[in-house]
Amino acid sequence: MIPRDIAPLARQLASQYPVVTLTGPRQSGKTTLCRHLFQDKPYVSLEDPDVRRFAEEDPRGFLAGFEGGAILDEIQRAPALPSYLQTMVDADPQPGRFILTGSHQFELMAQVSQSLAGRTAVLRLLPLSLAELARHHPSQALGPTLLSGFYPRLHDRGLDPSQALGDYFATYVERDLRQMAAVHDLQRFERFVRLCAGRIGQVVNLSSLGNDAGVSHVTARAWLDLLQTSYIVHVLPPWFTNTSKRLIKSPKLYFHDVGLACWLLGLRTPEQVARDPLLGALFENMVVMDALKTRFNQGESAEMYFFRDATGHEVDLLIPVGRRFRAVEVKAGATVNPDYFRGLRLFAQQFPDAVEAGVVVYGGQADQIRSDWPVFSWQRLQNPPE
Repeated sequence: MIPRDIAPLARQLASQYPVVTLTGPRQSGKTTLCRHLFQDKPYVSLEDPDVRRFAEEDPRGFLAGFEGGAILDEIQRAPALPSYLQTMVDADPQPGRFILTGSHQFELMAQVSQSLAGRTAVLRLLPLSLAELARHHPSQALGPTLLSGFYPRLHDRGLDPSQALGDYFATYVERDLRQMAAVHDLQRFERFVRLCAGRIGQVVNLSSLGNDAGVSHVTARAWLDLLQTSYIVHVLPPWFTNTSKRLIKSPKLYFHDVGLACWLLGLRTPEQVARDPLLGALFENMVVMDALKTRFNQGESAEMYFFRDATGHEVDLLIPVGRRFRAVEVKAGATVNPDYFRGLRLFAQQFPDAVEAGVVVYGGQADQIRSDWPVFSWQRLQNPPE
């Protein structure tokens, strides 16, 4: 097992709450982590049809077999269970009694927030961070890092990225989508997902996406919501000073795993990644998602933003620090260019009270200390300061 940075927080919360809920994409390591941290608890997978049928038909009888608690994997597959868990933990609120996992974030959170509000801590586990991966593969270069992505199983077992990510997507389409019964034209949906991969790091235009995929604007929105629900894509909202004066209305589109985006784009070798016109967007995707993983591993929310004004000036990432932001500009180039600082400079001039700090993260090897903004190599993210 590859050690996970969220583990200490999971242990801490299990000592404070009767239920801990861990959500995240399939194969992000939820089951492995829970079984490692809570080895004394029985493990039950609700993906098993017989187990699920028992839980659905007789939830009280099912839970009666786990009075001392259990790990209940993919809890969203038995939607009634959280209501019965509420009664159990109210009667005996022993900390760390039940550990729940799920891979459909909105569906799961609706069940949990309705039945277990105040009784469960909620954590989100995404695929490996750069730091977690570097402890397993200390010397991996940028191209292979982007190509292979961050799903733990791929690295833990040394799988071929092309094969493993292809299997991952095929399993997602065959299992998750059919379970949700939300997509009837799988071929068109797959085209939609590939079109999304071609737009990573761009502002979402649902009309354009729908037209290119051959579906309506309404269907494009429903499919994008579905991709968010199943942790395939993440949309980064724009920052604005108030609700009436948005600088830009639409969010930017990223994939939770950059390796999956590479696979969907047809990239199969590090050399292809290095030459691809979307290298900058793929690099930005990796850095933005790494920041999100860091927040989740610390128990923080998904609250991050980007800035863009009407003239196209942009800051790729705004990370909350109290009531201000750490502004991050992301550039894949290996040589620092003066243009890298333009967005940061403009943002600091227009909103001086909003800036706590700023930094440029680039694709080169060495950190640089510039007069206005520090420049960090992406490799610094593999060994962040304590």
